[in-house]
Amino acid sequence: MGGGQLPAATLIHGVFRLMNQPPFEMDAIPEIASRDQKSIELLAPAGSMDAMRAAVENGADAVYFGLQVGLNARDRAANFSLEQLPEVVDLLHGRGLRGYVALNILAFPSELPMVEQTVRTIAEAGLDAVLVQDLGLVRLIRAVCPDLEIHASTQMTLTSAESIRVAEQLGVQRVVLARELSINEIRKIRPQTRLPLEVFVHGALCVAYSGQCLTSESLGGRSANRGQCAQACRLPYEMVCDGKDVDLDPRVKYLLSPQDLAAYALLPELLDAGVTSFKIEGRLKTPEYVANITRHYRRALDEALAGRPVRVTPRDVEEMELSFSRGFSPGWLEGCDHKRLVPGLSSAKRGVLLGEVTRVAGNRVQIRPERAVKPGDGIVFEGDRASGQEQGGRVYQVFSSQRRTGLVELAFGRDDIDLRRLYAGQKIWKTDDPELTKRLRQTFRSGDPQRRVGLQVHVEARVGQPLRAACRSATGWTCDLASDEPLAKATKHPLTVETLEKQFGRLGGTVFQLERLTAEIEGEPMVPLSVLGQLRHQMVERLEAAADARPLRSIAPPGVLQALRDKQRDEANRNEQDDARQPRLRVLCRTLEHLDILLESGIDSLMADFQDIRQYRQAVAAAHAADAEIFLATPRIQKPGEAAIFRALARHNADGILVRNLGGLDYFRPLGIPMLADSTLNAANDLTVFYLRDLGFRRITCSFDLNREQLLDLVSAVPPQWLEVVIHQHMPLFHMEHCVFCAVLSPGTNKHNCGRPCDRHQVQLRDRIGMEHPLTADIGCRNTLFNATPQSAAEAVPALLAAGIRDFRIDLLEGSPADVRRIVCLYRDLLAGRATGREVWRQLNAANRVGVTRGTLEERRNPLAIL
Repeated sequence: MGGGQLPAATLIHGVFRLMNQPPFEMDAIPEIASRDQKSIELLAPAGSMDAMRAAVENGADAVYFGLQVGLNARDRAANFSLEQLPEVVDLLHGRGLRGYVALNILAFPSELPMVEQTVRTIAEAGLDAVLVQDLGLVRLIRAVCPDLEIHASTQMTLTSAESIRVAEQLGVQRVVLARELSINEIRKIRPQTRLPLEVFVHGALCVAYSGQCLTSESLGGRSANRGQCAQACRLPYEMVCDGKDVDLDPRVKYLLSPQDLAAYALLPELLDAGVTSFKIEGRLKTPEYVANITRHYRRALDEALAGRPVRVTPRDVEEMELSFSRGFSPGWLEGCDHKRLVPGLSSAKRGVLLGEVTRVAGNRVQIRPERAVKPGDGIVFEGDRASGQEQGGRVYQVFSSQRRTGLVELAFGRDDIDLRRLYAGQKIWKTDDPELTKRLRQTFRSGDPQRRVGLQVHVEARVGQPLRAACRSATGWTCDLASDEPLAKATKHPLTVETLEKQFGRLGGTVFQLERLTAEIEGEPMVPLSVLGQLRHQMVERLEAAADARPLRSIAPPGVLQALRDKQRDEANRNEQDDARQPRLRVLCRTLEHLDILLESGIDSLMADFQDIRQYRQAVAAAHAADAEIFLATPRIQKPGEAAIFRALARHNADGILVRNLGGLDYFRPLGIPMLADSTLNAANDLTVFYLRDLGFRRITCSFDLNREQLLDLVSAVPPQWLEVVIHQHMPLFHMEHCVFCAVLSPGTNKHNCGRPCDRHQVQLRDRIGMEHPLTADIGCRNTLFNATPQSAAEAVPALLAAGIRDFRIDLLEGSPADVRRIVCLYRDLLAGRATGREVWRQLNAANRVGVTRGTLEERRNPLAIL
């Protein structure tokens, strides 16, 4: 927003006129280019009120934030109470910004009444939109307030025009694209959808696809889909390849920790690709971070919009890195470069490279600096040679030494740094600059607004007529003013444009500033300064009233959820009969060898999820020869240009498709091929289940985010014959665009030059407690890391049977023929009543070298286990 002018993000048009005054023509004022909801937007995060003020004062067009009632993907942020929402709306709308509330988690059946009331409160407060992950919540929000805008969160995992089409049909009005899309892929999506596209341009990157990460849930019972990510991707891992440890540089151990996204240089390309909203990540970051990043991206975006080169100086980059940086990268926006994205050297904030150690002398550290350093700066030394552990602190004193060489000596507080662990050549990073922090803090803690709403005023002053003024703000608010009495001819001091500019420009103590005043003055009128002051006060009051006005919305009275549920139940009762079938065991396998063993064991319902989809033809033929049904699994992700995989699956004449993304739904539904919804569609409540059934799914696999009690709640809320429950599996932890095979085992950088080491090697990643988690790659070269320990729900099966569940599933990953036969036999006995759940669990636990966990379906979880 060049020249300090606010972006014209139109919220409400308020036109006010004095009683008995004719309408005043606004045509005399040149139109300020206003932006509607589809216009270009810089979107900033706010985890606290200070962070929100930082976003407002430093140039954001809109702010997104979460609530203290939960329901958002940043549960650890301070967030906002429902009682604060009117204050938030006043702040944002008073400056012409929009406000979006994050409701971007999966909701459980028992939580839906609270969600309904929360949505009603949001709509009444006048917030502009909600960000949503859960398909069922979209349905509920639409019923509560059809006028409240809904944005599909990146948690909804929308990666293609096909998946966006499904979201649009549901009622979504904007899409936050997955971070894993490149600019070229975004460019392919743009002409195939009418919806505005929102893209992350700065901040932390998750290594896993948002909405598809189950690591925190599987290992510690604190789900990322519930806003409680434990950041297991930032922990150290070792690679095991074909049974042997891979010899890596001791410093390279953060194999799943991406560098941060910084796309300031790519803004012109993103604009050209059709991106509407440019989003900054950081609801867990400090207000100073929000101020810093928002300010720099405001300037860069304005330059890109003006068609000028985006100029970001080395000092600008240094300032952004000092607020927070694990190292900057373009993420996936330029396509995959797995080595650049995850160097593996660190997972914590590092800031900027300060220099390297040259020697340790007494209690001082001599360094060769690459940039200025001063007392009070925060620093960190890279990991030492022995342990790889970093250490840091604040600089206590700086001494010049050997000026000709440019070396300096640093002193630290007593015992802050173990100098014995330092060595020549060791890198040192500057992590904090107190002077910068102070300067940033002043932008949002000053009592005087740093960023004001620009006004344009046109005045008509004619002798014998009332003075009239037409006012327009940069945010689109307008008002007409007129004096009470006609103007008399001046005898000494006729009105001048300079007088008008001075009087209308006296806007101190308000958020407004006069940017332009034009006037038509005829007959040398005289206007008392008191009249001009009165008109100015009226102008401010009326523009503030326009800012405070809440949009007119249709908001349904309480009881919407119950009405939806009653309608769903009535439809289900008309169309569904009691399920008298015997329990059926289905098995998902990932190799032809396992498929043959299952057919030999008499399994008559199979699912195939092969890395090499060319083997599907053989799998279908083998299953049909054994008179068994077989469903083929889609990949978990479908990106532009990958619909050919769907076409290949359709050609094999399987009995149906296990659909794992909304793009697959869009492709297979018109073909009439039977579809099963996998757990990746995140069915966690009854509204989502009913919606997926309406879309044509025969059965829906329950979300893996459900614990035992939540799963039984879901079963009681829908016809149980619609559901399928996975009762044995290696839980998928991370599903990633990042390829660890390529990053570590190949000299290449992406799937086009890596040589496909995934086809030749068996790989595990060993965590800090020694568990070796299997890593696989799919047809799209996307990696999945599975929990080394299988999860069994054997002890929950009796309760599920009693609740009416008849479709149970085993997901195989690896194991010998004997292992596969044992697992199948045990669960068959369980479903037939020949063994108890405890007996099955004990036998599985005894037979597996790493044991078996009850995982998400144990009765009580310890959410701190992962730590």
